[in-house]
Amino acid sequence: MKILVTGAAGFIGYHLCEALLKRGYEVLGLDNINDYYSVDLKFDRLKQLGITKEQAEVFNHKSSSTIYGEKCTFVRMKLEDREGLPILFKQENIEIVCNLAAQAGVRHSIENPETYIDSNIVGFLNLLECCRNFNIKHLVYASSSSVYGLNEKIPFSTDDNVDHPISLYAASKKSNELMAHTYSHLFKIPTTGLRFFTVYGPWGRPDMAIFLFTDAIVNDRAIKVFNHGKMQRDFTYVDDIVEGVARIIEKPVTDRKLYDIYNIGNNNSVQLSEFIESIEKHIGKKAKKEMLPMQPGDVERTWADVDDLIADYDYKPDTTVNDGVKEFIDWYKSYYKV
Repeated sequence: MKILVTGAAGFIGYHLCEALLKRGYEVLGLDNINDYYSVDLKFDRLKQLGITKEQAEVFNHKSSSTIYGEKCTFVRMKLEDREGLPILFKQENIEIVCNLAAQAGVRHSIENPETYIDSNIVGFLNLLECCRNFNIKHLVYASSSSVYGLNEKIPFSTDDNVDHPISLYAASKKSNELMAHTYSHLFKIPTTGLRFFTVYGPWGRPDMAIFLFTDAIVNDRAIKVFNHGKMQRDFTYVDDIVEGVARIIEKPVTDRKLYDIYNIGNNNSVQLSEFIESIEKHIGKKAKKEMLPMQPGDVERTWADVDDLIADYDYKPDTTVNDGVKEFIDWYKSYYKV
């Protein structure tokens, strides 16, 4: 079975590609390798998959010529490429699509809204059209806990109302869910949306809290602690996210509903101050803290209800914050030679 993983040079996408390869699947990775954050980090992730920087630098534009690495194939392309994407689907025998490509970042969406429409809306539409026209068996795609917006009911359930997003990023993810529902209804395409909760771990993005905190502490800079450390997050280790995604990919679509949404979170809300304490513990150094108010687009608390995931896939993420933070710190020290 060949699986297309979009966002393959990204944080979760890289880990998923690696996991699927270990499970014996044929993987085609796609990424535009934009400069939202360090492209060197993205190239280094791809290197772990057997794709060299020289290979990955080549933009294919309207060609579907893929790069064959040591472990999987890769194509550098934008989902917004309305002409190139269908060519790729026509020439490659893709059976399942896992869309992890998106412009990420809640705060970035406030300042750069256009990029979210291009990547997260236009790109997702092009992907849906390819799924429709090339008989894709199952589309699995990343949504986000941010769709819950100002929801005050805890824990967040997929049955909750999600009509009040407070960032364009969240609105784009909710739009993806609506678009997927429409295509499932009209064209009988099996789709599964996955609402990820605060994912962290090795190879994480430099704009994520654990990376920012670690980098600042190691380099003797003050960390910015929003809402005075009183925010709570359902921190979810990346391997737990990937295991959930892989199980959903592997389950035959005949055993599931045509359209589904699941939370994937640790089912445990941890205060930001406790998360920082764990980072300090594993670095062996106290943080200098700059206490700040809540930022626009942020929510005070997230917490995933994963009962549906347990019932349908017999799975629940369970990596503790202490264990997950240690894994990240170990990777950071090794990667940056600290």
